[in-house]
Amino acid sequence: MPLVRIDMREGPSESFRQGVGDVVYEALLAIGVPVNDRFQVISAHKEDGLVFDSSYLGIPRTDGIVMIQITLNEGRSLDLKRKLYKSIADLLNERLAVRREDVFINLVEVKKENWSFGNGEAQYAT
Repeated sequence: MPLVRIDMREGPSESFRQGVGDVVYEALLAIGVPVNDRFQVISAHKEDGLVFDSSYLGIPRTDGIVMIQITLNEGRSLDLKRKLYKSIADLLNERLAVRREDVFINLVEVKKENWSFGNGEAQYAT
């Protein structure tokens, strides 16, 4: 059910971009997302195509920022969301040397009926 958008500046290799996608998928599995429910858009942008504040909320960010937006079904607890944020930041740091300060995550929660996985049907609508 999640749709993940991952945005970063141009420069990192294809294997790095794929590694970021793998980390996000693994972290989502850990909070109960079904196996094989992997839908990701991974994009690299020119400098003027990815705008961010380098110190918002006192967090020092660099051009190595990775912005992750996850659209998923509503209803997860705050504790589970915190676990997801921490897991993604920790794994990106451990596996790909991404600074934790450069991991920006946004969750967009939607009702189950707001998905169509194909055939013009609302598979999760009740």
